[in-house]
Amino acid sequence: MRMRACTGLTAIAVAAQVLGLFSDPDVANAASADSGRALYLKVGCYQCHGTQGQGGNTGPRIAPDPMPFETLAAFVRTSSRQMPPYRVKVLSDGDLADIYAYLQSIPKPPDVKSLPLLNDQ
Repeated sequence: MRMRACTGLTAIAVAAQVLGLFSDPDVANAASADSGRALYLKVGCYQCHGTQGQGGNTGPRIAPDPMPFETLAAFVRTSSRQMPPYRVKVLSDGDLADIYAYLQSIPKPPDVKSLPLLNDQ
């Protein structure tokens, strides 16, 4: 089932590129993680995906290590699942790039082996 979802997201990303859904291909490179965090909270991403993209009851984990920007953007723009699509009028390409920069800035959790309380003493 997971493989089918990944294939679907890949198809969406390819279709988005072919159809030109993103006006500036370098928009993700000029993004601000600080602005992205504020937008992530403002538009309500945290309600389903958690405050740091860790996932929740209704939304999957999207950070750390988010999917490629093009794939995420295509899904956000064209979603027909539980998540409503966020069109450019609601969330600009620049705003989406900022949110992506925030997701990229979230550090990975520490390795379980580095936590003394979780290891045999």
